[in-house]
Amino acid sequence: MLREIVLIDEDKCDGCGLCAKACAEGAIKMVDGKAKLVADFLCDGMGACLGHCPRGAIRIEKREAAAFDEEAVHAHLQATAAAVHRPEPVARPAAAGHHAGGGCPGSRFASFERSPACAATIDDTPVASELTHWPVQLRLLSPMAPVLRGAHLLVAADCVPVACADFHRRMIRGRAVAIACPKLDDTSTYVDKLAEIIRSNRPADITVAHMEVPCCTGIVMMVLEARRRSGVDVRVLDLVVGIRGQVLREEEIPLDAAA
Repeated sequence: MLREIVLIDEDKCDGCGLCAKACAEGAIKMVDGKAKLVADFLCDGMGACLGHCPRGAIRIEKREAAAFDEEAVHAHLQATAAAVHRPEPVARPAAAGHHAGGGCPGSRFASFERSPACAATIDDTPVASELTHWPVQLRLLSPMAPVLRGAHLLVAADCVPVACADFHRRMIRGRAVAIACPKLDDTSTYVDKLAEIIRSNRPADITVAHMEVPCCTGIVMMVLEARRRSGVDVRVLDLVVGIRGQVLREEEIPLDAAA
C-alpha cells in the first residue's frame, strides 16, 4: 500500500541511537553503528523519532510499504524484551516524573499515578493534576500505549485546556487524553492513527472536546471518520467549549452520524 513511513539517511547517521530508544514500536535498531528500519510493518509512520535525531538523518516519505501491523509490533516487542531480559520500551518508569534512560522525554511514553505532589495551589487550595500519562500530543502518542486499552478516551482540541479553567477536574479525570489542532496541525495521518487506536484498544467511550468556533469542529469529523474506518461501534460524546471557557454543550453523537 502507498503510505507514509520513516526513511533513514545512513550517510548522515552518526550512530547515537537516540531514534532507536525513542521508537515505541521497536521499528528502529542499531546495526553496525547505524540506525536501520527493521521492517516496514513495524513502523507506524507517525515520525515520533524525528525530533530525536541530532543529525537530521530521518524524514518521512510516502512510498509503497507493507501496512502497519500492531499485532506484529506486540510480538516483536515481546521477543525483543525476552532476548535482552528487560521490560518492553513502553514500560512504566520507576518513579513519577522520571523517564527511562535515553532519548528525549518529549515523546517517550510514561504512565504515572495521579499525585498531590504534582498539585498547583489555587486560592490556597491544592489542586492535583489529573494527567496520568505522557505524551499527550496525538502525533506523538503511540497506538500501542497501554494506557489506551479499554480507556475512557478524551480527544481535545489544544485550545480547550487554555480556555477551560476546570479542564483537569472536568475533562481529564479518569481519562486517557490526546490533543491536536484540527486547523493548524498537519492532520493527514490523524484519522488513520485514531482508527488504529480505536481498533486496537477498544476504548470504553470517546469524548471529543473542542471550541465553539467553526474551524475547531474538524476534530469531531476526524474522530467520527476514524470510528467508521475502525469498524468499532464506540460511543462518542461531543463536548463544546465557549471562547470564555464555559461548557456550552455535551451530547452523544449517534452511531450512524456521518463524518
